[in-house]
Amino acid sequence: MLELVDMFQPNMFESPHMFDMTTKSSESDLEKLKDDDYETKSGTDMMDVPSGDDQDPTQRAKKKRYHRHTQRQIQEMETFFKECPHPDDKQRKELSRELGLEPLQVKFWFQNKRTQMKAQHERHENQILKAENEKLRAENNRYKEALGNATCPNCGGPAALGEMSFDEQHLRIENARLREEIDRISGIAAKYVGKPLTSFSHISPHLPSRSLDLGFSNLGTQSGYVGEMYGSGDHLLRSISGPAEADKPMIVELAVAAMEELMRMAQAGEPLWVPGENSTEIIHEDEYLRTFPRGIGPKPLGLRSEASRESAVVIMNHVNLVEILMDVNKWSSVFCGIVSRAMTLEVLSTGVAGNYNGALQVMTAEFQVPSPLVPTRENYFVRYCKQHPDGTWAVIDVSLDNLRPTAISKCRRRPSGCLIQELPNGYSKVIWVEHVEVDDRSVHNIYRPLVNCGLAFGAKRWVATLERQCERLASTMASNIPAGDLCVITSPEGRKSMLKLAERMVTSFCTGVGASTAHAWTTLSTTGSDDVRVMTRKSMDDPGRPPGIVLSAATSFWISVPPKRVFDFLRDENSRSEWDILSNGGLAQEMAHIANGRDPGNCVSLLRVNSTNSSQTNMLVLQESCTDSTGSYVIYAPVDIGAMNMVLSGDDPDYVALLPSGFAILPDGPGALGGGGGILDVGSGGSLLTVAFQILVDSVPTAKLSLGSVATVNSLIKCTVERIKAAVMCENAQ
Repeated sequence: MLELVDMFQPNMFESPHMFDMTTKSSESDLEKLKDDDYETKSGTDMMDVPSGDDQDPTQRAKKKRYHRHTQRQIQEMETFFKECPHPDDKQRKELSRELGLEPLQVKFWFQNKRTQMKAQHERHENQILKAENEKLRAENNRYKEALGNATCPNCGGPAALGEMSFDEQHLRIENARLREEIDRISGIAAKYVGKPLTSFSHISPHLPSRSLDLGFSNLGTQSGYVGEMYGSGDHLLRSISGPAEADKPMIVELAVAAMEELMRMAQAGEPLWVPGENSTEIIHEDEYLRTFPRGIGPKPLGLRSEASRESAVVIMNHVNLVEILMDVNKWSSVFCGIVSRAMTLEVLSTGVAGNYNGALQVMTAEFQVPSPLVPTRENYFVRYCKQHPDGTWAVIDVSLDNLRPTAISKCRRRPSGCLIQELPNGYSKVIWVEHVEVDDRSVHNIYRPLVNCGLAFGAKRWVATLERQCERLASTMASNIPAGDLCVITSPEGRKSMLKLAERMVTSFCTGVGASTAHAWTTLSTTGSDDVRVMTRKSMDDPGRPPGIVLSAATSFWISVPPKRVFDFLRDENSRSEWDILSNGGLAQEMAHIANGRDPGNCVSLLRVNSTNSSQTNMLVLQESCTDSTGSYVIYAPVDIGAMNMVLSGDDPDYVALLPSGFAILPDGPGALGGGGGILDVGSGGSLLTVAFQILVDSVPTAKLSLGSVATVNSLIKCTVERIKAAVMCENAQ
């Protein structure tokens, strides 16, 4: 302490060197002027005026120490500064002559102006960086709070940190990312010192770009950004806002608890899960309430519990499966028969380590059955993805209805989702759990058995759809093309292009056949028929559809024929003339055939319908038929010959106009499915058949829809239904 005191004796300030340093510093400070007072010392005054006691009082009175610039001089120099902040000697002399100033005065003014601008820029930068730093610190604190407040779903006590999804490793990685982000912002800001400051909004981190060529026409775009949506009619979903800032810690805690519940439900056996019909597993509700007493709260009045579990081995690796489930466009396209629309409202976390581990998304989605007689189910939920220590990936959904207490929920998702285990040779084992509480009292009577047994929306349908789509993808990626496919398809590119066109056709059909009202269709209230739903749409500036007024008509009915018999009849080109009124009795001939699954019913065909009238030209029809253990589709669309030739040569099929029509065939209940999971050949149950047509009634989009057009479509669909009933009933009786 004594040594430190001695260092600061008064006599140290008597050093002439120290005095000189302070004098220079004060002179430097005088060179900086106030923002609104450009006042400077002239060059002569600075060099000639003595300092201290050496200055003569008479000289001090004669000399004018400071010169205040006029308003005109300041304006002229301000204007010149905007064009050239660093004038050379010639420019300063010219400017001094125009303004009546000394060149040295002009020089000092520009120096002071540059110093002033630099100080302003630095203050502005500091404010921006401080705000950004506070934002990152607040986000970090939210993660810490969520970690500290999380509770165990079993005992209600504090959860162990190592068992949580946002664990210590996640937090450390997130902290490192935040530090790197601050350093990056500071580095960019340093480049702007002394220059006009631009917006720093582009510095904020974006979602990582992920691309995966899955062979689907809608799978090539990156989603994941806030507000991205699959399907049209998005104005109905735009009113749904993302969660409030104060709700986000609660969402994190809910997702963590839901993940733990899903893991236990996926791996548990009896008594939680009991055998159901058709080798499915259903949940024992009393046992569930004993095992998971907290959950998301008691079941609301009027809702029915519906839970099921299914597992399968699929031909896709775990990385691609997670990619599909976490990308709203890919997920909606793969499950287009189930997901009628979906939207990502907000991404709370993009994951760590360059993948989806730890990703959190707040979403809304609508689920459908391919029939206008079954109401859709809409959910507002959080989706959470995690990779567990054993390498297993899990993706869960859980409803966030408690964040919208004013909304009357007709469907609530308890923890649902899937576990994905990596297997050799690029395969994966999937365990799927669907657990919802729903008000399904408005379901039509003929569909009630299918809905009540869980086949309409349950885990079996999700897994069966995933299996079929994985097989379709494998066919798309295959390079060993059978020789039989080469009759009109001359290249692998043509084969892929035809499959891509068929995929778009199926997606378009599924968006118009269900009960969803979120798409760009207008339901006509007076169609003259209670059992046929007729909708209209004006098609304009859409390269994938012909321009004009399009009518869509759909109806569903029960028929006492096994689903497989109905499916085989409708997909067979030899029986097409028995029901297809628009073919005018012409015989259909298969020109190309692409198998895209193990079942022979899964294929894409190009048909030529030979007209019986010599004055009419032949018609080309693109058709895809697909079947799995829960239902079947036969979807077709007339195609232009010239456009189809371009597709077969490998050109982009996105500009080929299509108006798909077709059939959705579902079992009428659990009795129509066989024990092995396939659709029975001989009936133990009937079929639920949906028939849907899309017809261009006027090629002018601004034309008025005539009632005659509606009557024509009504007659067309009714006549087709009668023909199908007569043909399959007669065939079934034989």
